[in-house]
Amino acid sequence: MLYGQYSVHVLCEVLDVPRGTFYNHIFRNKRDNSSYQIRRTQLSEQIKEIYEESNQIFGARKIKAVLANQGEAVSDKMVAELMQEMNLYSIRTGAKKNYVRFNYEKKRDSLKMNFTVHAPNQVWVSDVTCFKLDDKFQYICVIIDLYSRRVIAYKISQKHSTQLIASTFKLAYAERKPEDGLIFHSDRGLQYTSHAFQKLLKTFHIKQSFSPSGRPHHNAVMESFFSSMKKEELYRTNYHSIGEFKQRIKRYIEFYNIERPHATLGYKTPNTYERLFYERKK
Repeated sequence: MLYGQYSVHVLCEVLDVPRGTFYNHIFRNKRDNSSYQIRRTQLSEQIKEIYEESNQIFGARKIKAVLANQGEAVSDKMVAELMQEMNLYSIRTGAKKNYVRFNYEKKRDSLKMNFTVHAPNQVWVSDVTCFKLDDKFQYICVIIDLYSRRVIAYKISQKHSTQLIASTFKLAYAERKPEDGLIFHSDRGLQYTSHAFQKLLKTFHIKQSFSPSGRPHHNAVMESFFSSMKKEELYRTNYHSIGEFKQRIKRYIEFYNIERPHATLGYKTPNTYERLFYERKK
């Protein structure tokens, strides 16, 4: 392959082809090239990280500039294309419109501290807690089904980002496949109120509900879960590695769902409480 060894100008003159034709040929070949796809995947991760670190402010041009400062040569067009694929948009776009709409919608607390529901997949509640391990914070996002108090999804990350919230939600959705009408309740943290996450929930026809500002008891089920996990696991264990930390969290959540009786459920475990619901429906 001569491309990369000689300038495009020289190659086009020797081959007697227009530059546009040459570039189109190279681009088509790249799409079928595994190294090209690996490059796109790596760029996507870098773009996502820069986007989150900017609090979702940077658009394609600013992200391209940051990448350039990091020694990555990439075009505005490529950054914009990858951002579109990942559904990432600068919050500057339509900021006033989103602010007005959200300030109307965000006041809606659909639960109003009524934590009793009559079936699984009617209300999910979520929150994020953090734990310091070897001078680095580990953020744990959890989603719980309010009916059974069952942990239906969780993820751990070193970044408290919209991506952490969204990926945890997608995990829960794939596991449960809820029907339309599900309510997703959380606090008003930046990640939960982000345009990208609101758009994701709307795509799945899910209604979003928020606790009022400064009132954590309006998401008391999540507060209770994290309190239990900290007292029963996090504050009792001296973790020697991130691998051990993740394994112990997994083990605790399995214990919580399968073996730990819950007073609100008549001292049944979350898994048992759900199983009995579906047995009654048969």
